[in-house]
Amino acid sequence: MFTTGPIGVFDSGYGGLTILNKFRELLPQYDYIYLGDNARTPYGTRSFEVVYEFTLQAVRKLFEFGCPLVILACNTASAKALRSIQQNDLPHIDPHRRVLGVIRPTVECIGGLTQSRHIGLLATAGTVKSESYPLEIHKLYPDIKVTAVACPLWVPLVENNEYDSPGADYFVKKYLDQLLGQDPEIDTIILGCTHYPLLIDKIRQFTPSHIHLIAQGEYVAHSLKDYLMRHPEIKSRCTANGTCEFLTTESIEKFQESAATFLHEKVRVRSIVLE
Repeated sequence: MFTTGPIGVFDSGYGGLTILNKFRELLPQYDYIYLGDNARTPYGTRSFEVVYEFTLQAVRKLFEFGCPLVILACNTASAKALRSIQQNDLPHIDPHRRVLGVIRPTVECIGGLTQSRHIGLLATAGTVKSESYPLEIHKLYPDIKVTAVACPLWVPLVENNEYDSPGADYFVKKYLDQLLGQDPEIDTIILGCTHYPLLIDKIRQFTPSHIHLIAQGEYVAHSLKDYLMRHPEIKSRCTANGTCEFLTTESIEKFQESAATFLHEKVRVRSIVLE
């Protein structure tokens, strides 16, 4: 008998809540369980080995909660851990469960958006260093040029609730100017971190109007819907009572306060340990 349960959504911190939000908007019928490894965030500056170890611990924990499907709603985890977990760990843990990431769904949409075939990527240092986006883009669109810039101060701006402050302007403009200075022909920019949608109004303010901005949530949500339609054997195991549970490795109070910034609602959360 195969396990049935909620769809698991994992992130190193709070940014994955922007992905979860879009899941709940598009697919409200399903049960979800969100796990934030807030005690060990950020992952963006950590090594491949550490990110893989932490992400695998989170996946195992969500499997313990009965999840037949886990989404790594974290670009760093998707870049540094997804492939190893899919190829090396899932066959031994449970070959009938699935783990998916956010990079491939984001990449799939760009072919129809860019006219110049010049793409910009704004992301954490870890995601940029992994080169996961250029690799995935060139698999599908070998003619596209990708220019990437790391934005190490954007996540702290969001998590300290400063993303809409006048002080954020300098750091938003700084990285955009750096990106467009390296390649003025860019006409599409991927926001390759799940925190960045909270900065999107600021980003638009300093981005030329002809440039497409790709925030991941909507694309990943539609990709999940399509995936479930194409894989009825997984869909049938995802319970559908419209519930959502939240887990954190940090303090409950801190998670509730930050989650309100991302979700605009009060949530009930439990604290757990990953090991």
